[in-house]
Amino acid sequence: MQLARRPCVVVGGGAVARRKVEGLLACEAAVTVISPRLDGELERLRQAGALRWLAREYREGDLAGAFLVIAATDDEGVQARVHAEAERDNLLLNVADVPKWCNLILPAVVRRGDLSLAVSTGGASPALAARLRRELEDSYGDEYRVLLALLAALRPLVIDRGEGHQVNCRCFKELVAADLAGWIREGRWDLVREHVEECIGSPQALAVVDRIKNEG
Repeated sequence: MQLARRPCVVVGGGAVARRKVEGLLACEAAVTVISPRLDGELERLRQAGALRWLAREYREGDLAGAFLVIAATDDEGVQARVHAEAERDNLLLNVADVPKWCNLILPAVVRRGDLSLAVSTGGASPALAARLRRELEDSYGDEYRVLLALLAALRPLVIDRGEGHQVNCRCFKELVAADLAGWIREGRWDLVREHVEECIGSPQALAVVDRIKNEG
């Protein structure tokens, strides 16, 4: 789902709301938070201009114009009223810890640059999704951000050779067959360079490797 610049409303200002807001901001959404109070990190984001804050309780009509709504408050009455308005106006809605009121389930996400790894339990166990997300965070470190940047920069060089779809696909598969992420993590750019030379074999490709290495 493309959320960049789309208006999204989060009702609630605590820890759960903060996690939802952080996910929306990572997608470059235009976020409005409705809550009498904000937790420390949300306040920091507000001061940085990353979100709009309505410093009061939710009122009917607050969802007008929203593309997506998240209810993340522990007030069941507020949750119910947000659900009723969103249903009436046919809005995308996620209600924290109330799967039956959701028409949208938000996965637990690990982001490494342009790489996104998502875990969803369909709302059955957010705690399990969070645990699995932590395991993914441990397994997929920053080297995958660098790897994806490298592969993205090499892709047009392969396509521009004009050798056709099948040859290109074979080259892409050969590139990722090696343990590039492990080599990047260990600083073995000599092995990365050697492998890229074997797969693509052009000075431009080696220059890309050197640039990504220097950029980190």
